[in-house]
Amino acid sequence: MSDQGVPIETIADLVGHAGTSVTEAVYRHQLNPVITKGAHAMNAVFGRSQPR
Repeated sequence: MSDQGVPIETIADLVGHAGTSVTEAVYRHQLNPVITKGAHAMNAVFGRSQPR
């Protein structure tokens, strides 16, 4: 689901987790591309095109 852009909060809710920390820990290997994409977007917002 994360590969399709579903927010981590939605995934956590769907699988019955009370918060996102367990979802992130269990599915971290699948979430890494989403987190990386988000980091690149934040860098663009704050004036960097590449993360350090």
